[in-house]
This record gives sequence, C-alpha cells and structure tokens, in this order.
Amino acid sequence: MATSTESASVRDSYDLVPKLIPNLDRHLIFPLLEFIDNNGIHPHRDMVQAKYDLLKPTLMADFVGKLYAELHGLEQPPAEFQQKRDDAMKSLKDLEERARKVLDLFDNEEVVSNLRSDKAQNMKYLEENHGVTMEMIDIVFQYGQAQFSCGNYNLAQELLYQYRILSTDVEKTNQATWGKLASEILRTDWEAALEEVTKVRDAIEQKLYNNPLAQLQHRTWLTHWVLFPLFNFEDAREPMIELLFSPAFINTIQTSCPWILRYLAAAVITNRNRSRNSNQYQKQLKDLVRVVKQELYEYSDPVTEFITALCLDFDFEEARRKLGEAEEVLKSDFFLASSADQFVDCARHLISESYCKIHQRIDIKDLASRLNLSQDEGEKWIVNLIRDTRVDAKIDYKEGTVVMNHPPQSVYQQVIEKTRGGFFRTQVITAAVAK
Repeated sequence: MATSTESASVRDSYDLVPKLIPNLDRHLIFPLLEFIDNNGIHPHRDMVQAKYDLLKPTLMADFVGKLYAELHGLEQPPAEFQQKRDDAMKSLKDLEERARKVLDLFDNEEVVSNLRSDKAQNMKYLEENHGVTMEMIDIVFQYGQAQFSCGNYNLAQELLYQYRILSTDVEKTNQATWGKLASEILRTDWEAALEEVTKVRDAIEQKLYNNPLAQLQHRTWLTHWVLFPLFNFEDAREPMIELLFSPAFINTIQTSCPWILRYLAAAVITNRNRSRNSNQYQKQLKDLVRVVKQELYEYSDPVTEFITALCLDFDFEEARRKLGEAEEVLKSDFFLASSADQFVDCARHLISESYCKIHQRIDIKDLASRLNLSQDEGEKWIVNLIRDTRVDAKIDYKEGTVVMNHPPQSVYQQVIEKTRGGFFRTQVITAAVAK
C-alpha cells in the first residue's frame, strides 16, 4: 500500500488542472476549484484566493465580496462591493428594458408561428411588422451575456437561444452557442448540453472550414468542454467517445492536448460494463492502445502507462503497480473521482482476460497478487469472471489453479481478421490522399 505522502506525490505530479484551465470558461473552472478545495488537495486559503481571482471580473459581486471578506478576515465585505452590486443590477435592469420589445415578441404566439428557418426572412418580417432592428437584437445578446456573468444560467441560456434564432451575425451567433453550451453544463441539463455540443461541432466544421488554425483552437476547447457530459451523463458516454475518436478530434488531441488521453482511456475502460456492443468496445480499446502508443513520447501518466504495460508490453507486474498509481490519480481528478472504483474494477477485468489468454494453467494466488487482492478475494474474483464472461475454464481448488481451454482459431477466421485490418488501412490512406 502506498503511504499518504507517496499518494500525494503521485497526485501532485499528475495534476492536470493547470492544463485544463486555459481551455475552459472561467465559470466552468469554478467547479474544479471547488472540488480541490472540498477535498483538501491544496490549502483552503490558496483556493479562496484562486476563486476570488477567477470570479473578480464577473458580475457576481455578492459572492466575490464574501470571498474577499474571508480572505481578509472581515465580517462584511467593503462598501465597494455593494457599489459593484448596485451597478450590476442597474446595468441588468437597463438591458432588460432595452430588450423588452424583442423579448415580448417571443411570448406572442402569432409572431413565433410566423418565424422560419431563414433568418434573413425573419429579420425582414420583424422589421416590417414590429419595428425590430438589428441593434435591438444585439441588446438581447448583451443581456444574455450579462445574466451569464451574474451566474443566472437559466435565464442566460434562454436569452442566448432567442438571440440565436434571430441573429444573422455569424460570429456572435457562434459565441451565443458556446455560451448556451456553458449554461447547459452549469445547469447540469446534459441532454440539452449534448445538443449544443453537436451545434458547436457543426459550426467548427462548416463556418471555420477555411481557417485550420481556428478549427484546431475551437476543437481543443470543445474537447475539454465535453468532459463534463462525458463523465456525468450515461447517455453521453457513447456519442462523446465516438466524437473524441473521430479523425479530426484525435488529431486535435495529438496536436494540442495529449493529456486528454487520460480521460479517453478512463472513458473507454469504464465503458466495458456499459457498452452493449462487445465488438464496438474491442474496437475502442484497440484504437485507444494505438493512440497511446503513438503519443508515448509526448504524454504519459499512470493511466496511460497502465495501458502501455498491459496491452503493449504484457508486463503484468508493471500493470499492477501502475493500476495502484492510477487509482490515486483518478481519486484526485475532478472528472474521474466518481468513477475511480469502477475504473479499477474494469482494469482488473482487462488484466485477468489478458493473463488468461496467454496461460494454460493459472495459479490463483499469483493472479490475485497481480490484481492487488488477497487469495480469498482472488478466488471470488475469478469465479465471478468465469461466470460473467463465460470463459471456458475450470477451477482446481485442490491445486489452487485455473485450467484454461483455448480452442485454436480457425485459419478462415485468421484470414478474415487480416483482411479486415488491411481494408481499414486502405480506407484511411485513400481518405488522406483524397483530402
């Protein structure tokens, strides 16, 4: 067992928060700081200072004032924060009054029924029949931004949605989509967040197609933002893994944010029990191993090193050691803490399956030690493994061994597997040449 000092050393060595922060909106960073503070990973005062510095530019005057008071040992925040609050409320009220005419139109069923998918036509209709100008619509955008800055994410997402329906300004519409995505994440409305992820991805592909550098930057941001639904919403697991494994996003991960491999690895491994399609899971695992192998020189941590030790080097002792380190890393990671136990369980399945594939007779005590389990726990584990996976094996309790039956793969199946791999590589090469 690792000591608390060793665990802290492993945790601090592989802390990804400094790499995540530049790719997240400041409102999305706040939950990460709260997690660190609540788990005592860094001194409380340092975290209060970090939260104060993070939120100071926002309109959350009351909360920022409380943080300032806590930092300086005051019972009440200074008067300047009350002034900031009054100024923020005045600004919000002014924006609401200026946006009221447009907002009232969304409560008019006749107006809503006359809106179409053609934004230019909508603008012409509203201008001719209701005197709406583009400046009025821009006020809705500003009002939505202000509400988001105040932390009122429910109203912010509604305002940004309404702005997006009417606006013909491509750049501001994209900003509104990013803002709505952030609002849905912070509201934990994961189904709505998934819809916004699709809209952001489509905008990156369609509206930035002639600007590869901007595409790379926006994909990098989106790669980080999708971690929220990926690890908080069951129905997001498959579509988000599929998104991250798509050629454009794998290229983005390899080019600008290889640390995302930790999250991709954790998502794939813990997806073992969720995936209804065994072939799909095996494909994801093979793709993961391939990418981890390619990026060994660029990035590694105990999670990716576990993959390397088990699936590339077949070093079971190293895999066992790295799994222990990976557990410590996952428990201190905001996105992965809740799935740390599940990761260890699924990783043990991987170790067991790999070990069983290459051995005819397995010593239960030896396998249990490789899984960081006692002999009794190891026996129960192996019994459950044989039952759940229906492996063709028998347990010899007298000898304390498991006897595996490995039927030989037919030559026809071997040919099929080789052909399938060659066909896939041909497709990839053809697509690259065509591009």
